[in-house]
Amino acid sequence: MERGVEWNFEPTLDRIAALMDVLGSPQHSYPVVHVAGTNGKSSTTRMIETILRERNLRVGRFTSPHLISMRERISVDGAPLSEERFVEVYEDIAPYLQMIDAQGRRLSFFETLTAMAFAAFADAPVDVAVIETGMGGSFDATNVADGAVAVITPISLDHVDYLGPDIATIAGEKAGIIKPGATAVLAQQELPAAEVLMRRAAEMGATVAREGLEFGVLGRELAIGGQLLRLQSLKGTYDEVLLPLYGAHQASNAACALAAVEALTVGDDPLDPELVRQAFLQVTSPGRLEVVRRGPTVLVDAAHNPGGIQATLEAVQESFDFAKLIAVVAVFEDKDVQGILELLEPMVDEIVVTRNSSPRSMDVDDLAALAEEIFGLDRVHQVERLDSAIDRAIGMVDALGEFSGAGVLITGSVVTAGDARLLLKAGEAT
Repeated sequence: MERGVEWNFEPTLDRIAALMDVLGSPQHSYPVVHVAGTNGKSSTTRMIETILRERNLRVGRFTSPHLISMRERISVDGAPLSEERFVEVYEDIAPYLQMIDAQGRRLSFFETLTAMAFAAFADAPVDVAVIETGMGGSFDATNVADGAVAVITPISLDHVDYLGPDIATIAGEKAGIIKPGATAVLAQQELPAAEVLMRRAAEMGATVAREGLEFGVLGRELAIGGQLLRLQSLKGTYDEVLLPLYGAHQASNAACALAAVEALTVGDDPLDPELVRQAFLQVTSPGRLEVVRRGPTVLVDAAHNPGGIQATLEAVQESFDFAKLIAVVAVFEDKDVQGILELLEPMVDEIVVTRNSSPRSMDVDDLAALAEEIFGLDRVHQVERLDSAIDRAIGMVDALGEFSGAGVLITGSVVTAGDARLLLKAGEAT
C-alpha cells in the first residue's frame, strides 16, 4: 500500500467519508466504542475488547500503531486477521479506493487501514467494534464512525505540530469523538482538558461518566504478576479483580474500560462479578511494561512522551525492586526528547542510547549529546544498532553478578518496543 507515511496528518474526513459512502457505510453496521487520548488508548481498547468477548460477543478491535505486524491492527475474535484474510479485505476495497483516488482525493495509508477494519468488521460480522483513534479525534479517519460510547484516556502534550501547542487545544481535537447522545467515559484529566471535554459533552447532549466521580479505582495492591483491584463502576462494585499489568495507570485504564462496557450495556444491573474477574485475568497489553526476559529482568515499554514515561517509571518503582536500572532508549526526533530524558535521569543509573528501525528515529550522535548534558558523560553509552544496544545493557547487568538485582528497561517509542520484542522473541502481539 504505497500511500505515504502514516504520520503525515491532514485534517479532513472528506476522503474517508467518500470511501465509506461507496462501501455502503460499513462503520454503521455495529455499535462502536471509540477510544481517544494521549496515553493508554491501546491498553484500554484491549481491556474493553476482552470484557466484551467474555460476555460471548463477537468483537472487532482496531488499534495503532502496530508493534511487529501490520495485521495486529485489525483483530476479530481476539486474533489479528490472517495474512490471507488481510489481503482479501484489501482486495475487496481496492476498486473503491481507486474510484476515490481517481477523483483527485488519494487516500492515505491510515485511511486505507481504517477502511479495511470497518469493512472486515461488517463482513465478519461483529457484534461490537472497539476502535482506537490514530491521532487526535475530530479529523482522525476513525471518526467517520459514531461511537455509542466515547472513551477519553489521559491527555497530555504530544503531536503538538498537528494537534496544537497546549493541552486545551489537543483536548478540543480529541473531544471530537463525543457524538450526540453518546456516553462519554472520561479518565482523570488536567483541568484545561477536563473543561474542554465537559463543554463538548454538554454541546452534544452526551451522558458523562468521570473517573473519580461516577467511577474509579477504590483500592489497589500489588500482586504477583500485576495488581489486585477494587473497582467502582457505573452499575456496581467489583472486588478482587486481578489485573496482570503493572502500574496505577493500568488500574485507571481498567476502570475506564469497565465503565465503557457498562455504559454500552442495556439496563441498570451490574455485570456478573465473576465474568469481570475472568475477563481482566486474560488481559494482555504487549509492549506496555512487558517482561520479555528473566535473568536478568528485561522490560519493554512503548512510552514515547513525558506523560507516558512518567507513568512507566512510577510503575517500575512500585512493582520492581531494582537495585540498579539500565535504560535502552531510542526515540523519534520530533518528540519531547529532553523531557523524556529528564524524567529518566533520576530513576536510571546508566543509559544506552541507540536508534530503532523507523526513519523518524533520532540520530544516535544527537541523542547521545543531549543525554550527556542531562546524565553526564560517564552514565551514557552510545550504540548505533538496537540489537547491539540491548546486548550491551544486558551485558552490563550480567557483569554485576547474578544476584545484583539489576534490570533493563527498553523504551522511547512504540517502534522501539516492537523492534525489541522481535529481537528478544517475545512472540506475536495478538
